[in-house]
Amino acid sequence: MPPTAGAVPDGGGLREPEELPETVTIGVSISVPEPWGSAIQDARAGHGDPRARSIPTHVTLLPPTEVPAARLPEIEAHLRAVAAVHRPFPMLLLGSGTFRPVSPVVFVRVEGGAQECRGLEADVRSGPLARELAFPYHPHVTVAHGLPDDILDEAFEKARGFNAAFTVPGFGLSRFGPDEVWRPWRDYTFGG
Repeated sequence: MPPTAGAVPDGGGLREPEELPETVTIGVSISVPEPWGSAIQDARAGHGDPRARSIPTHVTLLPPTEVPAARLPEIEAHLRAVAAVHRPFPMLLLGSGTFRPVSPVVFVRVEGGAQECRGLEADVRSGPLARELAFPYHPHVTVAHGLPDDILDEAFEKARGFNAAFTVPGFGLSRFGPDEVWRPWRDYTFGG
């Protein structure tokens, strides 16, 4: 029988423990707060990105990673330890960028806080979450992905004027559901 997780956050409260499959796909990220999170998600949907509503707006720290459910307690302890040694930091999202021609992605640039993201990503992607990446880590917020070139061009132009400044208080662990939707699962506040 698959292991059972402890109570997990569900909006403002906790929901009951649930049975997990033998493996789960997780990701670790910094959430982009409101009103900017919804603005980017709306822009992504407006460009016709079919994944727009299934991926909360975020800066990735650990890309989708399949792990045995039995290792989740170890992973959670690791993430708590990482959060404990980091402190809140300012983040500035400013303007647009792209990974084309290597990858069909348009994004909002992390102009301020990129160095902190790199240090945090290195710490998250260690210990039980050590893994190789397909591309070097580059903090960003995706606006369009895998769409035709003309749509990517439009997304790039529309995101050029984007500007958001906020404080990052921590990061979150998300889980990819059988319905192919990413859902927040645990939050980790910096400094403990």
